[in-house]
Amino acid sequence: MKAPPFRARAAAALSDDTLQEALARAHGGFVRKRNAAIEAFPEFEALREAGRAIKAHTLSYLDFYLERYEANVLARGGRVHWARTALEACDIITGICQEADAKRVIKGKSMVGEEISLNRALEAAGLAVTETDLGEYIIQLAGETPSHIIAPAVHKTRDQVARLFRAHHPRYGLPSEERPTIPDLVNEARRVLREKFLNADAGITGANFLVAETGSNILVTNEGNGDLTSTLPRVHIVLSGIEKVVPTLADATTLLRLLGRSATGQEMASYTTLFTGPRRPADTDGPEEYHVVLMDNGRSEILGTPYREILHCIRCGACLNYCPVYGAIGGHAYGWVYPGPMGAVLTPLLLGPGKAPDLPQACTLNGRCETVCPLKIPLPDLIRRLRGDAWERKETPRMARWFARGWAFFAKRPRYYAGLTALGARVLGALGGRRGRIRSAPFLGRWTGSRDLPAPPTETFQAQWRRHEQQHRREEP
Repeated sequence: MKAPPFRARAAAALSDDTLQEALARAHGGFVRKRNAAIEAFPEFEALREAGRAIKAHTLSYLDFYLERYEANVLARGGRVHWARTALEACDIITGICQEADAKRVIKGKSMVGEEISLNRALEAAGLAVTETDLGEYIIQLAGETPSHIIAPAVHKTRDQVARLFRAHHPRYGLPSEERPTIPDLVNEARRVLREKFLNADAGITGANFLVAETGSNILVTNEGNGDLTSTLPRVHIVLSGIEKVVPTLADATTLLRLLGRSATGQEMASYTTLFTGPRRPADTDGPEEYHVVLMDNGRSEILGTPYREILHCIRCGACLNYCPVYGAIGGHAYGWVYPGPMGAVLTPLLLGPGKAPDLPQACTLNGRCETVCPLKIPLPDLIRRLRGDAWERKETPRMARWFARGWAFFAKRPRYYAGLTALGARVLGALGGRRGRIRSAPFLGRWTGSRDLPAPPTETFQAQWRRHEQQHRREEP
């Protein structure tokens, strides 16, 4: 598999006015809510350190905790299936559904499910699949993939959703002559999905955390669809990457306190539920069968590399919300399941060398992602390392390699470097004109094609520093 061309997708996103409007509207809300939640929680920094230590310890003993988790799932009547690849995971889940004679499948939001194209595999086997997360349901109707890991339909406007609903379930009667309110759309989706919940044979969910101590799957949602998907059908299938396991419930609690604040600015999501095996005789609800599919799909290969800290990621989406590149182009431009800074690292690692060469370049290295990451994953360092690996494999575009060599030549020769930067500052300053903005310039078309570039000062930093020192010496007694 190879990610589609990033540059073409990014250019299309920058010229899409509707997308730009949706991104601008969503961006501020995520940032404001997270900032308020962190300010109200003085212990957040200490909790970040604790969470980072938990993930580092767990990955160091991953085989032990996975085996302990499996033993506890089996002890409580569940079944555990191991999948090395995406294809194996799809085959296992399809086989479970067929063995249970399931025809109708409902799904909770699962990025791992997107990673393995699970819906496509289930539908190819003749199963009717319905996403139950509202955002996932919207993009399923649109035939699209998620554009954000916690808000899949963040790129959609209210009018676009209304058109989708009118096209796909007209019998529920959105008035065509009126512009529906958001509550109107939510209520219509609720009516449609309720029938799906009540008639489903199997439910598939992801997992935010797997607790080795108890064999539990922790699922976090704000809509309650995860609970209904897990308890109403007679078969519940949990699909998870192997990195989601944590040692104890106390460890999971620490990570949950980080997750809610970082993802949505909440102390805790509206629904945080532990599922531990199938229905027991005294239970009033729950599935008759409980299956857990633990998938590797390249994760164990990352574990033994300098990139292992990307496996600390708890999929909160904070790095996306603070990333200027993601904020400008949205998630679809990244071409695969995982967008933003975490996707710029994870996608090339999961797809393999040369399969997503542009993503590590889609970063300004401003460091916001590391600053807001609840697990302090050094995303800029990992991105720089990926760029270095691409350079060594000669995957970096030829023009970029020429520019890098040219910069290295001048950087090693301070006098030449000072002269070149002084000339460049004067030229760019002249291009800026009276408004102090550069609207077009040679070799800068990608910068100026969608925004004006501020003109630099005509005097370089080095020149300013020399002038400051000379002035300081003159003023000394």
